[in-house]
Amino acid sequence: MLASSAVHAQQRDPLVALINSYRSAPGSCEGRRASPVPPLAPQPALSRVKVTAGAFLDQVLARAGYPVARAEAITIAGAADARDAMAIIEQRYCRTLLRDDFSAIGASRNGDSWLIVLAQPAPPSPILLLGDTRDVGKAILREVNEARAAGQTCGDAQFAAVAALAWNSALGDAALSHSLDMASQHFFQHKGKDGRLVGERASAAGYRWRRVGENIAAGQESAEDAVAGWLSSPGHCANIMNPAFTEMGAAYAVDTSRDTPRVYWTQVFGAPR
Repeated sequence: MLASSAVHAQQRDPLVALINSYRSAPGSCEGRRASPVPPLAPQPALSRVKVTAGAFLDQVLARAGYPVARAEAITIAGAADARDAMAIIEQRYCRTLLRDDFSAIGASRNGDSWLIVLAQPAPPSPILLLGDTRDVGKAILREVNEARAAGQTCGDAQFAAVAALAWNSALGDAALSHSLDMASQHFFQHKGKDGRLVGERASAAGYRWRRVGENIAAGQESAEDAVAGWLSSPGHCANIMNPAFTEMGAAYAVDTSRDTPRVYWTQVFGAPR
């Protein structure tokens, strides 16, 4: 389906077809023999983009919903049709046309003016590849238990090795509810938008506690980075090393409404009644 759509899109855009034909058999570029390069995939977002003088192309494309690792725009005027446009582009921009670090293309015209955008889409953000939040929460638990087993220096306080924490699903639910709240409502603090604190969230999740604590973080791209950040902060580190806690749950949620997705981490510690 995707390959067929790309072929149809190319057939509808004669300039893209001509550019890909040139890439497959370029002959020469600037008087030198040139090697073939793979075809570019037509992308509608690149055909719709409008680039104004002084604008940063990567920012324009990000706002259009097409984040890129790299991109370049070619603008020409005075071409009556695609063949005329191709003749001008091949003469002036053959090096750009033959770059093998671009994989996508879009072309548009306004009268005899033409805009061609070549791009390499940005790789997915690592936080979008984190996986199931429970599995990631248990990865946090493993990192925490390694830290507890080794003993830690938290600011000016020395903590000897302490017993490992056990995973608790109710605390994981409490952690997830707060991460989701922060991600969906765009805030970062321990008090939820509903006014609840960690103890109330733990109770609502069904956890009967005599002691409870919480660490939160935002922006780190992995469980390991989140725990490393907590360990570098004396107060968060002290929570991790607190021997009074015996159980833990953790989770993350991602705010995807931003140009750059942002992840929110929550770790909830407890000691049951």
